[in-house]
Formats: sequence, C-alpha cells, structure tokens
Amino acid sequence: MANSVLNIIKIGGNVIDDESQLDSFLEKFSALSGKKILVHGGGKIATRLANELGIQAQMVEGRRVTDEDMLRVVTMVYAGLTNKTIVAKLQKLKCDAVGLSGADGDVIKAIKRPVKDIDYGFVGDLLHDSVNTLAIKKFLEAGFVPVFSAITHNGLGQLLNTNADTIASSLAVSLASLYETSLVYCFEKNGVLRDITDENSVIPAIKSEEFEYLKESGVVNEGMIPKLQNAFNAINKGVQEVYIGNANNLHLFQQGQFGTCLTLK
Repeated sequence: MANSVLNIIKIGGNVIDDESQLDSFLEKFSALSGKKILVHGGGKIATRLANELGIQAQMVEGRRVTDEDMLRVVTMVYAGLTNKTIVAKLQKLKCDAVGLSGADGDVIKAIKRPVKDIDYGFVGDLLHDSVNTLAIKKFLEAGFVPVFSAITHNGLGQLLNTNADTIASSLAVSLASLYETSLVYCFEKNGVLRDITDENSVIPAIKSEEFEYLKESGVVNEGMIPKLQNAFNAINKGVQEVYIGNANNLHLFQQGQFGTCLTLK
C-alpha cells in the first residue's frame, strides 16, 4: 500500500548535452519537495568519445547497437562521467544524491536482448521483476535521492546498456506498490502538441480512451506514439499519473501546470 508520494523524473540527452540547461534543470529538480528519483539518458558524449577512440557507433532504427567496445564507452560515460557530474551538481545544490547503476545494490537486473533480426549486442531488456524495490526504498527512506544511469546488469557479472525511458517506467511501476508514484518525462517540447508546429498548442490532459482517438485522427503520430504507449502501460500497472513536458518548465510541475498529464480515467 502506498504510504507517501514519489516523483520519478527522466531527462534526455538534449538536457545533458547543454551544461547551462543541465544546471538550470537540476536547480528545478533539487527544489522539488518530497521523495524523488532522477533517471538520465546518455546524450552525445558517448558517441563523441567512441569516435575519438576509433570505435564506430552503430544505430538501427534509433537504437544503439552495443558491442563489447561500445559497452565500455557507454559504461564509462553513462555510469561514470555523466552520472557523477549530475550527482556532484546536485550536492552543490544541497540535494543529497547517490548515483546508481543497476549493479549497485543489485537494484536493476536485466537480460541480454535475444538476437532476432538484429543483434543489438550487450543491450539489456527488463522483466516484470527486474527492479529491487526494497533496496531502492532503503535509499529513499534514508533521505537520499537516487540518480540512475542507463546501465544495468544480469546478475552474472555482465553489464548491459538499457533504454533510460524503459528504466524510468519500470522503476515507476515497481515502486507504485510502495508509494503514490508519478512519472515525469522531460524533453524539448512543452508537452503533447495538438499542432506539432505550435509550441503553445499543448494538450493539458489525455485519458486512456482519448489516446486512441488522437492516434486515429493523426494528432499524435510518429515518435510520440511509443512514448504515450509506454506511459499508459505504466498507468495500467499502478502508476498514478505520467507527465510529458519541457525540462525548462519543471518548476511548474508541483503547481499542476506542467506539460501534458496522462491518466487512466
């Protein structure tokens, strides 16, 4: 049974790649009251470092293929440089953060993605029981703010590269049994837009049945569809609400004015 409120915030690479934008976002994040978790993606740093090391980055349909060399790079960047930079910046803001990969405290276990048409290499997929909720609860109840990179492990000594959106969603679903959990996806748009060319055309709220209509009418299309499908999947599994909005507007979240709010009913 949920006993208090928990907000899980996910930021993408566009925030991480811009230091001033990251600093501004982290100020807003640190000011959020109550229990909270930050999940971050990787940005372009891993690709740049790979190029400098002569390692060719491979992408298939927007998904990174992670061979052994690339796994070393993304682990160094995501779980190392990026994660610890964020933690250090939060400590400066008096936000007592602790940086975690899935291997730390055995908090997120994954399985290597099975090879079908494409071999994605050391990419980890999450299962329904991948998240160690009790371990994460210990951090939260001790007053720490967990900051998760997108690196997981298989429990047998192998690190895996896992999609950060999926990690955020899985954390929210798992922790919804312990807390009243909201999931917040921060990206570069102001929310789900009725008109993709008009940043002010934000749809403030979408319920499950309205999502189907918005898809059929073409208002929601392309890259936004999987985001919303993941969001409603989380809601169907116990997450209170999912928000999608601009990272620059996070300070409006606890005022009820942030982006698009997705709910079951």
